[in-house]
Amino acid sequence: MTIAAQIPTVTAETPVRVRFCPSPTGTPHVGLIRTALFNWAYARHTNGKMIFRIEDTDTKRDSEESYLQLLDAMKWLGIDWDEGVEVGGPHEPYRQSQRNDIYQDVIAKLVAGGHVYESFSSPEEVEARHKTAGRDVKLGYDNFDRDLSADQITAFKAEGRQPALRLRMPDADITFTDLVRGEITFKAGSVPDYALVRPNGAPLYTLVNPVDDALMGVTHVLRGEDLLSSTPRQVALYQALYAVGVAQYMPLFGHLPYVMGAGNKKLSKRDPESNLFLHRDRGFIPEGLLNYLSLLGWSLSADEDIFTVEQLVEHFDIHDVLGNPARFDVKKAEAINGTHVRMLGACDFRNRLVPYLQAEGVVGETLSAREEEILTESAPLVQERITLLGEAPQMLAFLFKRDDGVDVADDARKGLPENLTEVLDAALAALEPLEEWTAQSIQAALKTALVEGLGVKPRLAFGPVRTALSGRRISPPLFESMVILGKESSLTRLKTFRG
Repeated sequence: MTIAAQIPTVTAETPVRVRFCPSPTGTPHVGLIRTALFNWAYARHTNGKMIFRIEDTDTKRDSEESYLQLLDAMKWLGIDWDEGVEVGGPHEPYRQSQRNDIYQDVIAKLVAGGHVYESFSSPEEVEARHKTAGRDVKLGYDNFDRDLSADQITAFKAEGRQPALRLRMPDADITFTDLVRGEITFKAGSVPDYALVRPNGAPLYTLVNPVDDALMGVTHVLRGEDLLSSTPRQVALYQALYAVGVAQYMPLFGHLPYVMGAGNKKLSKRDPESNLFLHRDRGFIPEGLLNYLSLLGWSLSADEDIFTVEQLVEHFDIHDVLGNPARFDVKKAEAINGTHVRMLGACDFRNRLVPYLQAEGVVGETLSAREEEILTESAPLVQERITLLGEAPQMLAFLFKRDDGVDVADDARKGLPENLTEVLDAALAALEPLEEWTAQSIQAALKTALVEGLGVKPRLAFGPVRTALSGRRISPPLFESMVILGKESSLTRLKTFRG
């Protein structure tokens, strides 16, 4: 008989309750957010509940700054939750650092039920016993203290030793069905008894995480593949928690595939592409990034990479997640983001550009009426041409500058023709008489003057005008840009550049 068979399991009729429970350390990692996304999508797909819990018992590494960044990340992406930090719920508090009384009560029940025992062995003693027996020291704890006599326990305590508390692992195979990987078995004796409580009485993560899941009624534990090896411990602890009346059932486990970086190495926090906020700063939009993160282990269909959040929720099933590692491909992520940028409504796209223009100093904290007008008219010119919102400031900056403040880039200056003055004079002569200042009339006048009049090749004809107006070799559509600048400003820039 397997250990899991001794406790009721979640059935298809059990209302789905999932959780996202990060530790507040460092900047949010895209792999972590992928885990949050899959939990959220499954909860919304099944009309279940999403719990957002913070595991902040590591006082040396946890920080309030990281906690606030987690909140920022979730809110920016639109991943909401039904119970948890900031919103409350029936199982408050939702930060582990505030739940110690709850854990102490559970520890007392486990002790009274005989599920844990006092362990006095130091790491050095365990290592020495392994060496003496010719065993690999990496095997870890050797279950030495499991059957200590009363006299031995008394003697250890007389020495002033404080015991840790360890869970008695079952003397049987532990089998469970992983929602992603199928049936998995850990052989009897392959997982040693493990510590739940430190010698100073502080509960360890190995205890508090399953206890919180049990008390909060979590039905599906969906988490990263790196935690798969700890699952037999949790299965065994759930059995004990059920026996003492803390757990009602065994949750279902699903281990999500690794997110890999370049060179097929696991994406680490040191890799720039792992930093969620770096992607936001570069100009990813939530719709695009959520679409791409969804593809790291799941797909809508074999030939459909682009989909909305609503489509994700409609179709997402944890049983469809693949077990193979998923590689974070920045170029593909950008391409998908670009598609979502082009799907935005014109007004929505325009408004999303503002923070990026402000960050680059193109506009101030408050836009003037003229700046608002320029932005409204120019945004459509770049929406089809960018993949990241962060590309817009460089493309649009010239439209917001003073006529005498246009800086000319080196690559634009290098491509100018030898007869530059002649070209600019011809352009000015063609544009100054224009009464109707439209893209069509500007294009017709310049084509007549430069291509037909001077015989300049069409692909080279408008380069000097573009450089005079924008200072760049490449810019948004030239004639539409000249309309936005207006006739007076356009002519002034041509004259200033001519010198």
